Amino acid sequence: MTEKTWFITGASRGFGREWTLAALDRGDRVAATARDIATMKDLRDKYGDRIVALTLDVRDRAACFAAVDEAQARLGRLDVVVNNAGYGQFGMIEELSEKELRDQLETNLFGAMWVTQAALPHLRSQKGGHVVQVSSVGGITAFPSFGAYHASKWALEGFTQALAQEVAGFGIRVTLIEPGSFATDWGVGSAQHTRPIAAYAGLRERIEAYRSAMPGKPGDTKASAGALLKIVDADEPPLRVFFGPAPLAMVKADYARRLEGWEKWQPLAIEAQGA
Repeated sequence: MTEKTWFITGASRGFGREWTLAALDRGDRVAATARDIATMKDLRDKYGDRIVALTLDVRDRAACFAAVDEAQARLGRLDVVVNNAGYGQFGMIEELSEKELRDQLETNLFGAMWVTQAALPHLRSQKGGHVVQVSSVGGITAFPSFGAYHASKWALEGFTQALAQEVAGFGIRVTLIEPGSFATDWGVGSAQHTRPIAAYAGLRERIEAYRSAMPGKPGDTKASAGALLKIVDADEPPLRVFFGPAPLAMVKADYARRLEGWEKWQPLAIEAQGA
């Protein structure tokens, strides 16, 4: 397998760390970003100059461009760009402050946008590469109390599907990874919570009861690394792929309800167009 060079955001923990490790372990080189690169000292000690640790807050557009340019200069090329940085904002729509919503979009949506924009000139000039966006099953379906998170991931899905069509002619491949439940920091340490409104207390209790009753256990981030390597090594990688067994059934049920609703109201849709 030809050695690849990677640019991975949010590499200090969760998916980002495991994917960085997997790439390095097989002999690839990685530009790994985090807000605090001290968390990657052990990786730098072990892998030496095969890892370039870069401090990056993806909300800063100029910093994203500078980090990508530095990675390309130090590694010589970029084969795989992984937009993994992100977190979960919990809370009902009515509870969200402007800052909470803007912060969620700045990180999960705009951060991926800025890194993608920064990488594309390099990928185009070398006539190839692979952009991997870490979305979620929450990027194609929705649940109460995750409205801000869904807004960020649905937008990520939309611009990425457009991107895939725009850059195909340059030999650039694009993949959206849509995980289900995994044992990451997304819903724990890095999660943000709104100030609750009492009127939603009953709904919040039902949501928590539903989560507690869900069968199975969260997915293993280490196992996900092997799946990612297969995607980036594939001759024809998917535009979208689930990680975990649960999302497929969830999305099938959701899309069936959507189609039923659209078909039921199609006469009105025709009426709305006029004669």
